[in-house]
Amino acid sequence: MSNLETAPAEVACSASPVEVDADIVEVLNPRAVPLGGPRAIHVQRTLPQRQRSLIGAWCFVDHYGPTDHHMDVPPHPHTGLQTASWLFSGEVEHRDSAGVHATVRPGELNLMTAGAGICHSEVSIPGQSLHGVQLWIALPDSARDTDRGFAHHRPEPVALPGAIARVFLGQLAGSRSPVSTFTPLIGAQLDLDPSASLELDVDPAFEHGVLCDQGDIQLGRTTLAAADLGYQGPGNSILRLRNMVDRPARVLLLGGTPFCEQLVMWWNFVARSHDEIVTYRRLWQEDQDGPENRFGAVEGYQGSVIRLPAPPMPTTRLLPRPLPQPKERS
Repeated sequence: MSNLETAPAEVACSASPVEVDADIVEVLNPRAVPLGGPRAIHVQRTLPQRQRSLIGAWCFVDHYGPTDHHMDVPPHPHTGLQTASWLFSGEVEHRDSAGVHATVRPGELNLMTAGAGICHSEVSIPGQSLHGVQLWIALPDSARDTDRGFAHHRPEPVALPGAIARVFLGQLAGSRSPVSTFTPLIGAQLDLDPSASLELDVDPAFEHGVLCDQGDIQLGRTTLAAADLGYQGPGNSILRLRNMVDRPARVLLLGGTPFCEQLVMWWNFVARSHDEIVTYRRLWQEDQDGPENRFGAVEGYQGSVIRLPAPPMPTTRLLPRPLPQPKERS
């Protein structure tokens, strides 16, 4: 999904400070963002935020629905990232400049690698309630100019005490996704039974985020409401969840090793400097042919707008935030 904000925020991303106390949970509350003007689809955005830009290499989390709004996002560009689409209901038609034409369905991962540059369109299937998340993964410097790519995976559900897990990236609870990543990551949907408690063995080198989709969830000793994202830092080998209500609950677990490279994010681009962002925007706006055509073209999109124009650049330079120092346990 494109970031369709007309004045996208200037976001400088950096590695996360290290937390080692399992009882320390940081709650990131969502902010409502309308995408696409007055008839926009509204999303709940929990990453990036001023206090935390990344969880592992996960750099963007939009949570939306259920909604009957028809999503129609014209071809738009990306650089330096992967987009992970995960739906709870509804279907979305995906087309990209690598020649991929696919349908995103509930319980199926669609992972698009932008690498040096890609463009794609997304159109929801009419008459269906749309509900899901759009996630971005930052590529490390060694891989950010890689080729375009696309992976699809439907994970088999894994029964846990009081829960069902669907592991779409990484490994958890004996289940491993076959989809390769450029940095160590975990991505999984967890469906909890009414009033169930769950203890998961997790990699202590990872930091983790728990996005509450439905229900009231306790992460450690901290309660998360719907659309909240709870953060637990590295140094923990167990992640404890409890469903606080007597009906089923659902969360998304995202995590990875702390991403220790400075990033500059603006609109749909992930870069390392202001000047790179300026170049990416110019190349998209000029739509140049030949070797300068970094993004390619989408075939078969039937919308009224051929391609999504980039918003104006901000009046100030985009600067990366200095890398934070590790936090000592008190």
